[in-house]
Order: sequence, then C-alpha cells, then structure tokens
Amino acid sequence: MTTRLFGEPIRRVEDERLLRGDGQYVDDLGSDALHLAVVRSPHAHARIVDIDVDAALDVDGLVAIYTYDDLTGPLAEPLPLLIPHPNLTQGRTQYALAKDEVNHVGEAVAMVVATDRYAAEDAVDRIDVTYEPLPAVVGLDAARRAEHLVHDDVPGNVAARMGQSNGDAASAIASAPHRLSLDLQIERSASTPLEGRGVLARWDTEAHRMRVWSSTQTSTGVRAAIAAKLGLDLGQVDVMTPDVGGGFGVKIVHPWPEEVMVPFAARALGRPVKFTEDRREHFVSAAHERAQQHHVEVGFDDDGRILGLAVRFWHDNGAYTPYGLIVPIISSTQLLGPYKPGAYTVEFESLYTNTVIVTPYRGAGRPQGAFVMERTVDAIARYLGKDRIEVRETNFIQPQEMPYDHGLVFQDGKPLIYDSGDFPATLDKLKKLVGWEEFESFRAQARAEGRRVGIGLGCYVEGTGVGPYEGGHVQIETSGKVKVATGLTSQGQGHQTVFAQVVADELGVPIEDVEVVTGDTRRFPYAVGTFASRAAVMSGSAIALAARKVRAKALHIAADALEVDEADLEIVDGVVQVRGASKNQIALGTVAVLSNPLRYAFDRASVAATQFAVGDPTQPPVPEGQEPGLEGRDYYSPNQSTFANGMHAVVVETDPDTAEISILRYCVVHDCGPMINPRVVEGQIHGGVAQGVGGALYERMAYDEHGQLVNASFMDFLMPYVTEIPDTIEIDHLETPTPLNPLGIKGAGEAGVIPTAAALAAAIEDAEGFPITRMPISPSDLFELRRLHAQGDAGSERSDDR
Repeated sequence: MTTRLFGEPIRRVEDERLLRGDGQYVDDLGSDALHLAVVRSPHAHARIVDIDVDAALDVDGLVAIYTYDDLTGPLAEPLPLLIPHPNLTQGRTQYALAKDEVNHVGEAVAMVVATDRYAAEDAVDRIDVTYEPLPAVVGLDAARRAEHLVHDDVPGNVAARMGQSNGDAASAIASAPHRLSLDLQIERSASTPLEGRGVLARWDTEAHRMRVWSSTQTSTGVRAAIAAKLGLDLGQVDVMTPDVGGGFGVKIVHPWPEEVMVPFAARALGRPVKFTEDRREHFVSAAHERAQQHHVEVGFDDDGRILGLAVRFWHDNGAYTPYGLIVPIISSTQLLGPYKPGAYTVEFESLYTNTVIVTPYRGAGRPQGAFVMERTVDAIARYLGKDRIEVRETNFIQPQEMPYDHGLVFQDGKPLIYDSGDFPATLDKLKKLVGWEEFESFRAQARAEGRRVGIGLGCYVEGTGVGPYEGGHVQIETSGKVKVATGLTSQGQGHQTVFAQVVADELGVPIEDVEVVTGDTRRFPYAVGTFASRAAVMSGSAIALAARKVRAKALHIAADALEVDEADLEIVDGVVQVRGASKNQIALGTVAVLSNPLRYAFDRASVAATQFAVGDPTQPPVPEGQEPGLEGRDYYSPNQSTFANGMHAVVVETDPDTAEISILRYCVVHDCGPMINPRVVEGQIHGGVAQGVGGALYERMAYDEHGQLVNASFMDFLMPYVTEIPDTIEIDHLETPTPLNPLGIKGAGEAGVIPTAAALAAAIEDAEGFPITRMPISPSDLFELRRLHAQGDAGSERSDDR
C-alpha cells in the first residue's frame, strides 16, 4: 500500500539541490545581459532642479540613460496603489523615476544601462543632479507634530484615519473597578533577506513577447504590472520566479521601479537587461516595517477580566502607501489575540514620513498588536498581584465559543471570526513545556548565585490563508509522473515538498513521481502570491481539489478499460487496481495514454502490451463530457481567513553589570491545524523565532534627523548570529482543524515571529522588576532604564482607580 504522507516529517525534496550549490537565482541568469544601475536620491526630501547627464556620456560601455522625461504613457504615471481602501483618502505612490520631487533617501531618480555593472556605476557617479533640499519629516513624533509636510497636499501628514468598535469601550472603562493606561512603542526594522531584489528581462522581437525573471513573492502581480505599464497584452508577458533567497514580505510589492524599467529598457534596446540590488540599495530603497506608537486605556475587575479596552495608535507608513492600510488594519484587529474584552474600540492614523516605504514584513502588524495586548495583560496581572497565567485564563475565548465573532472587520474585508482553536489547552501545554510552576525555585537558585533571571510569555492569534484565491493544475504524464503547477512563488518555505505530499496522497502515487513548479506564469498564469501565511491553505487546497478531479477522471477511464465499477477501484503506488484483485490493474501512465487521442495513437504499442483488452485502438475511450488528457485544474477561494494561534515562553538572564540579555530557554506551542509536514512547520517556527529575537533585541533602522539611514550596512545593522539564538527551540503542537478548507489546515509561516517581542519584554521585565514598554531593547537601553528606575521613574504606565 502507498504510505500516507500527509503529516509525515519527510525531508524537503528541494534541499539537496540547494545544498549542492545548484540553486539558480536571478543574478545567476542573463550572462549576456546589459546591466542597469540607479541614480538614487541622497536627500530625504528635496525638489529636483536639474539632471545633467553630459559627463556620463563619455563612459566606455554606456548604452542608455533614462530620466522621468523619457517615460511616456502609463509608465509616466505613478506606480499602482495595490490595495485601495475607503479610509485611505490621501494615498500616494512613487513614480518609476522621480518626477520633480524625492521623498526619501534612496528614491530612484535616473537609471543607467551599460555593458556591465562597473560601467553603469561609473556613469551613475558622473550624473549631476541639482536638488533644492526641503525639511525632512523623520519618525512618528515629527509626523504627528506636522511642522513640515511630506506631501504638500496631505494635511497633517495623515494618509488615513480609521477606527472600529465593538461595544461602548469608553463607558466600560469609566465604570470599571480598576483602570490602567499605557504608552507602548515598537521601532522601525526590516526583513533584510540574504538575496536582495533582482530582475532580468528579454524582449523577443519576433514573437513580440516579454520574458522576465524576478526575485519576487508574486510573479503574477509583476506580470500584470509590466503589461499595464508597457502597454502589452497580459498574454505577451511571461514572468518566471527562479530560486529566491528570502522574501519575508519585502518582495511582495509589485512593481518596484526596477521591475518595470528593466523590461522597458530591454524592449527599447532590443537587448536583455538585468538589475541586481546591492546591500545598501536594499536598506535605502526596498521596504521597512514595524514602527508604531500605541496608547492604551483598559478597565478591568478584581479577577483581571477586561471590561473595556481602548487603543489609539500611530503607524509610520513611510513616504508612500503602495500597500494601502494592510499593516495597521492587521495590528488593530489581531491585537485582540485569544482574548475577549467586554468592549473594544481602536483607532489609528497612518502617517507619512520622509523614510523608506512600509509594507508587510513577516508578522505584518501582528508583532505590534501582540506586544500591546500582552504588555497590557501583564500590567493588569502586576497591578492586581496575580499570576500572569491566571489573568490570561480569565480572559480567554473558550473552545466551545468557536466560531467566535469579534464584531470587527479583518484585513480581507470579511468579519473577524475565529474559526477554531483551544487556547486553554495550548496554554496548559506551554506551562508544562517551559516548567512555569517550577520557575520560582530556579529563580531562587539563580539569585543565590548572583544572577538575574526572568520568565515571560506571549500569546497570539494569526489570520492566515487570506483570499481572494489560488489555483492548482495537476497532470499525469504517460510515464506515470505527475506534474503540479501553482501560481504562487517560493522563497524557501518547502512548497515543492508539502504540495507533493498533498498530491501523492490524493492520487496514491509515490512522492518521487511528483514534480511541483511554482511562480512560473507560463505554467499557471493566475495567482495572488506568497505572503500572509497563505500558501499551504490556498494553493494546498486548490492543488488537492485539482488532484481529486484527476483521480476521479483516472478511475472513470480505468473502470471503462477494466470493465469494472469505479467504486471497486483503488490507486496504489501509481497503479489503478481492483480491490482484492491486484492482478486486474492498469498503470496511471497507461490511463494517461487512454485519455489523449493523439498520445493514444503514438503509444498504441504500450497500450497493447498491458494486461487487459482495450478494444479498438483507433477509437480511444475519451469519456463523454470530459476533455482529453489526464489533468485537472481547480481554484480555492475562501469565505474568510482561517485563524492559527500559538503561545511562546522564554527564560532570560540579564547581566547585572553589563545589562546583556541572554536567552536561556525558548518554548513554543503552535496550532496550525493538521500539519502537512511537521519538519517544515518547525523549520518555519525556528526561522520566525530568529527573526523575532532580532527584532526584539537587536535590529532597528536608525535614521538621523535629516532622514539619513546611518546603519545601512551589515557592518552597522545589528543582527543576531547563531550565538544569540537559543541552541534549542522547544516546540509542541496542538492540532485543531479548521472547517473552512478541504485539508483542515491553517497557515504557519509567521508563527515564530509574532509574539517574540512580547514574550521577551515580559521576561526582561520579570528579571528587572520594572516595566518594559518599547522594543527593541539593547543592553544600553536596559542600562538606561535601570538608571531611570533607580531615580523613581516607573515608565509610561499609570493607574486611574477611583
């Protein structure tokens, strides 16, 4: 019998190729291509007075120089606002090349094409741009003061205001026995994948066809943008995504200026053109995330039950808003986590600053929300003198209350309804895993040794599998091999493994016979993309549905050929056979031959060699109402997102002299429903925790008052090494299936990063004995907080009891 693969921790099928160095990234392609380099603004805010290219014209190898004045038609218009929203009344996007004004350091002003990158960079250095500097708005405090404007026509620097409520939070807080107010903040950071952005384009003059390779998370989005901006039919553009060295959200945006300018240049010059981003360019011209300031008012009773919660926050969206309000909307709704406040109101302002644009970065607004909610719950527990576990248990949504409607609207425009989960059971697992009850004895022992230790936890709920759709195509070849295609892209998530597991199970074939292709619009032209923990839910479900179509067709054809009832057939190891009579069988490859009249004619000999009577070989049995070929295509479009959840606990030690923060233990309990491959899920958690640790303790984008990013290199941008990540991340799972998709699964890609800052803040606070209200926190930050605490400054947490 074919072994069921769903749920098995098999090795990733793509790893051997990558570990051998046989991966192919954009920069490995296009050896014959011209190279594009970009003139980028050195100013955070300035008017462009003049661009003088004369000195660059003598550079040996120069092919072309482009400025905004060379752009016409749709390409001369602003790049698209990808996700409009009714509240985004002041949305702004950049031009492919700056027109009249630049709004952040690194914005593209001109582009140079040359025979190699060296010549292109030489020409870039010789282009003289005259700027009229303008006041820069840097950071949320400056944006809120609005003494200067990023865009002259946007009053107060406010791109959007939005609010949602469920119940009368103000009245609930006012009448509550206890009240607290908190001010909380998370600073700006970024995903910084190992591979930066890259794009290669070839224009086929004979076929009038554009072929593009891009390091992207959404090849179909890039395809649509190129077609629109270059005035091409969608069918004239092919976009292929080769191996991608990490994305984490920064490669969602489509198009980047380079993604339309490289194809533009390739068509104009009749030569392939390539752009490969360097590290500094990535820091100053890609995308950042995280920066938000929150003010919280909460009312609660003697048990710590939240009666009313009011949150107001300010979101730094950078200089433009190509991705709309997705990040702050997620923060505002996912902030609630596994809890059910009696009443909740939230409002936010999304503000312009003269800094790099903000788009979703792994977690996408959820780390900020989890930080705010978990800090609030811990503040309630500390105020009441209760165990932090007890207060959480008091406020949990109970499993019997699922599905639970929060009375809000989620990022997908659908009601915020949790479909599944058992939060008390998850917390019980976490308590046992980390040894919560035994920690005080460990603390006492550490104190006796002169050490400071603390324990903290963080809970979260994550909306995953957001729509609108994904599709899948499954085809059985006459060789018996199974070809699978889906439109979303891969950046290391293990799609080739988990999708193959799904198909192998659905069709009853060995996984070695399944080949999965992603991110190639030639193979599957319609898709949305890889982000928001949606790949397994969306494409996994679509591929499963497509495979079921193929299975049904195979059984129908085989039943006719074998002259048996379909219900008596099974597929085992790629062979259709009669249950209990394994000699009466037909290989799936032969069924594929029978399904295609042309292939039937050419493969007649192989058909004749099978162990059954096939009738007249000149009359292939294509069933009525079915198309030729043993293949199926289907799409999955959910009614709403499905909600994964989890909880993290961490034990830290803080050095009493240097304030260095060390992680002693890190524990995770995670619920993404049934796991297709536990090894892949745990790999996602490991990677997410590492990024979460970086964001909580090390990584921040340090802008000066002029809008210059002063740490735009890996020499200066502080990242955790393997020495800063726990040797062992202890993981347990709870699997509560969702009723919303055919596999019962929920997303897992962002699970590791969401509550990390919250859990670490709680553990540091537990070790130090004073509130931690902003992240990231470095040793120097902690040292300063100790000094302030010694002076009696308790931080930005206030009670307002009657």
